[in-house]
Amino acid sequence: MVASTRASFHSPTLAQRVAPLLRGFDWPLILLLLVLAGIGLVAMYSAGFDHGTRFADHGRNMLLAAGILFVVAQVPPQRLMALAVPLYAVGMALLVAVALFGITKKGAQRWIDIGVVVQPSELMKIAMPLLLAWWFQKREGQLRALDFVVALALLALPVGLIMKQPDLGTSLLVLAAGMAVIFFAGLPWKLVVPPLLLGAAAIALVVWYEPQICADGVRWPLLHSYQQQRICTLLDPTRDPLGKGFHIIQGMIAIGSGGLWGKGFMAGTQTHLEFIPERTTDFIFAAFSEEFGLAGNLTLIVCFLLLVWRALAIAAQAATLFERLMASAVAMIFFAYAFVNMGMVSGLLPVVGVPLPFISYGGTAMTTLGLALGVLMSVARAQHQPGERGVQ
Repeated sequence: MVASTRASFHSPTLAQRVAPLLRGFDWPLILLLLVLAGIGLVAMYSAGFDHGTRFADHGRNMLLAAGILFVVAQVPPQRLMALAVPLYAVGMALLVAVALFGITKKGAQRWIDIGVVVQPSELMKIAMPLLLAWWFQKREGQLRALDFVVALALLALPVGLIMKQPDLGTSLLVLAAGMAVIFFAGLPWKLVVPPLLLGAAAIALVVWYEPQICADGVRWPLLHSYQQQRICTLLDPTRDPLGKGFHIIQGMIAIGSGGLWGKGFMAGTQTHLEFIPERTTDFIFAAFSEEFGLAGNLTLIVCFLLLVWRALAIAAQAATLFERLMASAVAMIFFAYAFVNMGMVSGLLPVVGVPLPFISYGGTAMTTLGLALGVLMSVARAQHQPGERGVQ
């Protein structure tokens, strides 16, 4: 009886068992995620009100992402680095398999059936920066120009395969994450500035000669016809207001009609009269803007900027190059997601099918965000638990 009492007295409580698993979590980051998740649930409840179970499914996807975050956060960065090459190899093999015998939906060959239907390009959003961070960690202290060339080649392979599917939105996100790693690894400015100037000059030429190059029958090299049409529609949505320009026009009307404070929760006419296409996915920012106005938009933008800032702060405090590069890549992933989505809905960028993190509906994208945040939290925890840090 006494032994039983002693055993009961010394057995740890549930809180004592869970405490080590939560030790080192970055609570400012957790707070930001909770705020964004709350905004996402409010926006989805309104935008998806007559979309069946969208609201409940969105909440379930968030819980799934939170579970993935928690599990990945328990993995020390040194073990994550050991997964870099296998994950990249698996991702590349799946992308090649998609190109050879993938599933085609709506004119795009992006999926493959391996018992379950998966979209391998989503895996590359994490596998690509992991591999490049691993590569530069291995070359730390002896970086040469050739090392950057190898990194660019490793990045170009999956980006090219994803663009061929075609999936311009995902290829841009993979490219942004990879280029963030390469840039923060020390890419010389003399190699950064010329492509930026060339891109700016190309944009200026396209805008200046838009009537000529967007005329019927004119074909652009390197781009699919639908990608060319998206760019031309961006420059002048009124050329096909009931067709290809409908998304952009309705998005801008919804954003503008929200005014300063918005029309109010569940009171968006553009949203609930179904003028906004894809209002629970890619164009949910337009529905949110209509109901919460400029004030709501600024709140959302500030939350994303704080999230990016917090990720960069974690990167700045990291002890190894691998940790710094991975945290920086996660910051760029969230910046690219938010910037591209808000830009395309506002008519500033072409429509490329990029969701808004935590706000747009989508299980696959939410899973990817959970993985990215788990990696970021793993880096943050390593700063408080030096024993888990190391380089292989």
